Amino acid sequence: YNEYKSYLRMSVEEERSQLVIWRSPLKTSFYFLNQLWIELYKLLKFFLSRTYLVVFLVLFTVSSYAAVHIDGPHTTYVEMIRAQSSWCLYWVGLGILSSVGFGTGLHTFLLYLGPHIASVTIAAWECKSTDFPSPPYPNKITCPSGEYSPMLITIFTIMSKVRLEAFMWGAGTALGELPPYFMARAARLSGQKLDDDDLNELDDIKDKSDLDIWSKSKLFVHDLVQKAGFFGILAAASIPNPLFDLAGVVCGHFLVPFTTFFGAALIGKAIIKMHLQMFFVIFIFTKSHLEALENLIAKIPAVGPMVHAPFIEYMEKQKLKLHSGGKLGGGSQESMLSKLYEILIIVMVGYFVISIINSMAQQYHKDKHENDKKK
Repeated sequence: YNEYKSYLRMSVEEERSQLVIWRSPLKTSFYFLNQLWIELYKLLKFFLSRTYLVVFLVLFTVSSYAAVHIDGPHTTYVEMIRAQSSWCLYWVGLGILSSVGFGTGLHTFLLYLGPHIASVTIAAWECKSTDFPSPPYPNKITCPSGEYSPMLITIFTIMSKVRLEAFMWGAGTALGELPPYFMARAARLSGQKLDDDDLNELDDIKDKSDLDIWSKSKLFVHDLVQKAGFFGILAAASIPNPLFDLAGVVCGHFLVPFTTFFGAALIGKAIIKMHLQMFFVIFIFTKSHLEALENLIAKIPAVGPMVHAPFIEYMEKQKLKLHSGGKLGGGSQESMLSKLYEILIIVMVGYFVISIINSMAQQYHKDKHENDKKK
């Protein structure tokens, strides 16, 4: 009987895995729209059941609009708060996109935060200062104009300059891990069986001895979080870990308190992991290591000599722009690199959107199958 149940579940999972936009575009789109309507309806019910929250949001919106559009002595402070809040929310949003549980995240560290830290690092070493004029910083980095006292530039100096955006990005990644936790917790409290693929797979493989590395990693994360509690969650969150969604599901399923789960995730992702990632990027892009990278590129067989000269020219132009207030033209090479970077971002965002469509369509298929079984 258990083998038959396992066979049926595998058949349904196989059917669900085929539900992707490039194989069944009409069916996938139809299921996605149905699931989108269900999620929007849930969101509407959530707000209608919490009148105090709606009143607070309306009052906050009206007061914010009035503070921004009515001139007075407060205008300068409002503009400062708005600029800083926008900057923080920007990085929190990118962090959420990086870890939100739609099957795959948008790799915003590689696309946004990593390049930002690298740009600040290069500028700090070139300008001998991190006191960049604001504005245009942080939208554009230029060296301080006129006479200024050079600073002693170290890894920790640059860390201090980018710590706010790095922390906000890390906090966003911690917030993005909450949906799996709340879904698993709600299912457990309501007495329903959580139909989660990872948990079902763990039930199937936990007694097996011949496992691949990926399955062993899943079991290790499951046992670490379940047995070590706060410090297990902290350890799992403190390193780049594609299996942390599973940690959220396990914590929700075993009713780990929200403060324990989110506190450990926030400390691990926004403080410990972010400092490790900052250190790595700043270390790679320090002046001496950039020079070593230039020499390494020149030694690459065949392509090295062709890439080395354009790379050196590009870096020199970036340094000149720092001293010219960003007004120096970048030329056709920089224009080509910018276009390639824009294309990369478009491709990554497109892939992310498609993954959301596929994931929501598969979620609708899963819920539909569960409802059919109950009937």
